[in-house]
Amino acid sequence: GSGYQAAVCAEIAEEVYTIEILEELAENAKGRLKELGYGNVFVKAADGYFGWKEKGPFDAIIVTCAAGFVPPPLIEQLKAGGRMTLPLGSPYGVQTLVLISKDDKGNVQSKELIPCIFVPMVGQIDKAKSPPKK
Repeated sequence: GSGYQAAVCAEIAEEVYTIEILEELAENAKGRLKELGYGNVFVKAADGYFGWKEKGPFDAIIVTCAAGFVPPPLIEQLKAGGRMTLPLGSPYGVQTLVLISKDDKGNVQSKELIPCIFVPMVGQIDKAKSPPKK
């Protein structure tokens, strides 16, 4: 989007990697962040479903669009001891903000936090099916 959340995160994190699926929005955000002096924010125009494998693993991942399930590449890119927040649920109703954590052994836990409404994730998520339940 606008790069606002990336700028907020840049105030508390050493480095921020942000992904926007719409190239024009990514380029606008990149220019705006550079103009504002955020040298620790890196912007990529791509499908956020896949994350940014080359820059991971990540201490934290914040997803700002709703998905019906947690994209597996994001879980893979979450560092042991890391946390991820994302809105889970239908793009046409209320979702639930979920906290995903990965312990030092790689075990993943999730905790429902609060109801929320976000724009839907688009791209690969539209083509992918929910991973099988374990």
